[in-house]
Amino acid sequence: MAFLTHSLPRRTVLRGLGATVALPFLEAMLPPFSLRGRAAAAGPVHRFQAFYVPNGMAMPYWSVKGEGTSFELSPILEPLAPFRNQMLVLSGLNASWNYIHAGASGSFLTGTPRGGKTEIEIIADVSMDQLLAKHFAGETQVPSLELSLDAPANAGACTGVLSCVYTHTLSWRGPTQPLPMEWNPRAVFETLFGDSGSTERAAREARLRQHKSLLDAVTEKLSRLRSELGPQDRLKVDEYTESVRDVEMRIQRAEEQSHIELPSLEQPQGAPPVFEDHLALMLDLQLLALRSDITRVITFMIGKEQSARPYPQIGVPEAHHPLSHHANLPDRVAQMSKINRYHTELFSKWLEKLRATADGDGSMLDHMTILYGSGISNSDAHSGINLPILVMGGGCGRHKGGRHLHYADGPNNANLLVTLMDKMDVPVERLGGSTGKLDLDTLAGV
Repeated sequence: MAFLTHSLPRRTVLRGLGATVALPFLEAMLPPFSLRGRAAAAGPVHRFQAFYVPNGMAMPYWSVKGEGTSFELSPILEPLAPFRNQMLVLSGLNASWNYIHAGASGSFLTGTPRGGKTEIEIIADVSMDQLLAKHFAGETQVPSLELSLDAPANAGACTGVLSCVYTHTLSWRGPTQPLPMEWNPRAVFETLFGDSGSTERAAREARLRQHKSLLDAVTEKLSRLRSELGPQDRLKVDEYTESVRDVEMRIQRAEEQSHIELPSLEQPQGAPPVFEDHLALMLDLQLLALRSDITRVITFMIGKEQSARPYPQIGVPEAHHPLSHHANLPDRVAQMSKINRYHTELFSKWLEKLRATADGDGSMLDHMTILYGSGISNSDAHSGINLPILVMGGGCGRHKGGRHLHYADGPNNANLLVTLMDKMDVPVERLGGSTGKLDLDTLAGV
C-alpha cells in the first residue's frame, strides 16, 4: 500500500454532488518531520464555546464553599466533579447590563452596559464570539455557529418593553446587528456539510426527495484517500465518517417523525420532539464541526431567557420561568435547583465527549475554553450580582484549573470577556463596558 509522501492541507475537504466533507485532524496533515517535531510544529488549535443556561440559578445550591484549590463542589456543580482539574469557578462578577432578562443574555458575551429602550430600538455591542470569529475567519470554513434549542423570535417584545431579540441570542456582529440562533439540526448540518447548496426550505425538501446520503456523494474520494493513509489515520477517518452518517440518519428519522402531533410542543422539520434527543443531536453537530475544524467558535443556548420548558422527566413539571420566580421559598428554590443540576449533568456528558475525542497530543477538551453560566444569579429578583460563571477546559494550557476565584470588588463580566480574549491570543483593549482585566492565574491560592 502506497502512503502519502506529502502532507495534506489541514483544511482538506472532499466534494461531490454538492456535498462537502471536511476531514478531522490527521497525522498526514502534519509536516513530514519526526513525529515529535511534527506535533510541535502543528500546535493545538484553541477553540471557544459559550454554553448558556437561562433564567438564573438557585444560588444557595450553586455557591461553593472555600477558595483557591480548597473548595467544595456545590450540589449543582457535583456532576462536574470528573472535570474539576479543568474547572474555574468564578464568583463576585456582576452583570454589565442588569435589566431583567434582556440584560442577562444581552450582555453575557457583549459586556454591554446598556441596550435599547423600546421594542424597536435594538442596541448592544459586538460580542466576544464574533470578535473571535472575525479573527479565525481566514482559517475555517464557517467563522462561527450560533445555536439554540428554541425557535427564534426576532419581532415583538419579550421582556419589559424590549425586543425579543435580546432574549433569543447572545451573539452580536455589531452594536445593531444581533445574530439569529439556529435551532433546526438539518439547517446546521447543511451549514457544515453543504449538499443542497442552500438552507432554503425548497432546497432541503428537494434533498429529502433524493434519499441520498451526504457520504454517498463522496464515497469514491473517501475510498481513494483512505487507501493512501496510515493505519491510525484510516481509523480516524472511519470513526469520523461513521459519526457524520449517524448524525445524518438521526436527522432523517426526526424529519420522518415531524408529522407526529404533540399538543404541548411545536417542533419544526428536523428537530426531534424530545428535549434530550434534540440536545444530543445539536451537541453532536457541534462536535463534528470542531473535530473537522470547520469552525472554532460556537455559541450555544440550552434555553432562551424566559424559557417556559418544563422538566417532568426529573420531577419538575412546572415551567422553568415561572418556577424561577420562587419568592425565595425553600421548597421552590429546591425545585429550581433540580433544573440547574440537570443542566450541569447534561453539560458533564458533553465534556466527557470532548475529553474522549483525541485532538493532536491531547483531547478536544484540553484545547478548548468553555464559558458556562447565566446572566442572572438570583432569578426571583432578576439579580445581576454575583453571576454563576464557570470557565471549563484546558484552554491549550492557558488555564490553571481546579480553583474557585472570588472577586471581592465586584468587577463586571465584561472584564472576564476581555481576559478570555487574551487567553485565546486575540487581545482587545476593551469589550462592552470593560474597565480592565481579571487575574485568573494568581488570585486565591494557585
